[in-house]
Amino acid sequence: MEPVHHIDGRAIPFGRKNIDTDVIIPAKWLKTISREGLGRGAFETLRSDPENLFDSPTFKGAPILIAGDNFGCGSSREHAAWALLDLGIKAVIAPSFSDIFSGNAFKNGILTVVVPQETIDRLMEVAQTDPIAIDLEAQTVTTPFQDRFAFEIDPFRKHCLLNGLDEVGLTLARDAAIGAFEGTVAAERPFLARGTA
Repeated sequence: MEPVHHIDGRAIPFGRKNIDTDVIIPAKWLKTISREGLGRGAFETLRSDPENLFDSPTFKGAPILIAGDNFGCGSSREHAAWALLDLGIKAVIAPSFSDIFSGNAFKNGILTVVVPQETIDRLMEVAQTDPIAIDLEAQTVTTPFQDRFAFEIDPFRKHCLLNGLDEVGLTLARDAAIGAFEGTVAAERPFLARGTA
């Protein structure tokens, strides 16, 4: 997982409420276990409209999505986070998220930023013409117009995102301690180390 420190750039002023995971990535795309190519299916139904924001030259490839309340509700499909990543989205800003989606996003290196609706309204306005910046270390979202919005994040999630640690990375970070424990167990209980051959 890539470390997340700053995410700067255009933000897609989506703003819709109650966007479920079936809208993020329709069920027909769930037949794959690969993460590559899911961006083509991200928001497929909405992108059938030629005027959609996701394919607009202004917002195509934007790293930030501004969404409405209850983003990511519905099923627990991890493919939703994979599709967003493949679309180029590294952060989603919304008033609230489904717990399961928020967990899947975090495990895949997507920063979910919770801010009040008034902040969303302002960011939607700014995003029409200007970039937005997210600083995870400072826990702020800023605009070129001196707007500065603070957000809260779980300290463990912040640590993992800043250091690019997924579940495998967290385990590998404890490699020395695990090795020492395994060595102690092998010395104290050699019968556990015997092969089954």
